[in-house]
Amino acid sequence: MVEPDELIIAHRGESHDAPENTLAAINLAWKRNVKSVEIDIHLTIDNEIVVIHDYDTLRITGINKLVRESSLYELRLLDAGSFKGSEWTGEPIPTLNEVLKTIPENGKLVIEIKSDSKILDKLSKELAQSGLNETQIEVIAFNIDTLAEAKWLMPHHRMLWLLDLNYSLPWWLWWKSKQRIIGKIRKFNLDGIDVWSGRLLTRKFIERFRKEGFFVYAWVVDNPEKARELIESGINGVTTNRAGWMIDRLK
Repeated sequence: MVEPDELIIAHRGESHDAPENTLAAINLAWKRNVKSVEIDIHLTIDNEIVVIHDYDTLRITGINKLVRESSLYELRLLDAGSFKGSEWTGEPIPTLNEVLKTIPENGKLVIEIKSDSKILDKLSKELAQSGLNETQIEVIAFNIDTLAEAKWLMPHHRMLWLLDLNYSLPWWLWWKSKQRIIGKIRKFNLDGIDVWSGRLLTRKFIERFRKEGFFVYAWVVDNPEKARELIESGINGVTTNRAGWMIDRLK
């Protein structure tokens, strides 16, 4: 069995202990020997890529600005840390380039695209100029059209389709959905799926996609027993808010 530290992915960095998607959270993950970190990216009005989950800044800064209508300068003036605690006051919204520079030699960054396809030209250039190995960068997205275009532009990076599945579907309809998902992955030459860790993410589900040669990741799992169950079922990656803690528990 693969060691847990090879499979655990820090969701927005060590977001349980530090403000999500900031350099503080990302560097804390590397400091704790977490090997993979997941972040979210948006494009600003002046064509810069920033690391933030929401489409606006209200939840993490208390000031409501739409990222796509704001400049990098405007966004950098905001405090993206104090919502997590006074010790993080002044932590800024980082750029993707800043995050890329933190990745250690054995580290991997999983990038979730939150913007539309307009971000892809800038993204492909920044990744190409980063000096990182292609295996150190993976891309995920809910929008399969954006992901398909990303795969066409950056074919050597692993790309997984994010799925928030309808777990109320009857089993027979769900089986047809699996076939449809597999068909789309093949059509767009994607590498697998990244699935919400609901009740249908079973050993049989994982085996079905693994048998087709696809990677399967799960999000978000903060329960060590659930994570262990998924790992024993053959999952390729588990995203969690408590990555360092999770690795210690699994070991």
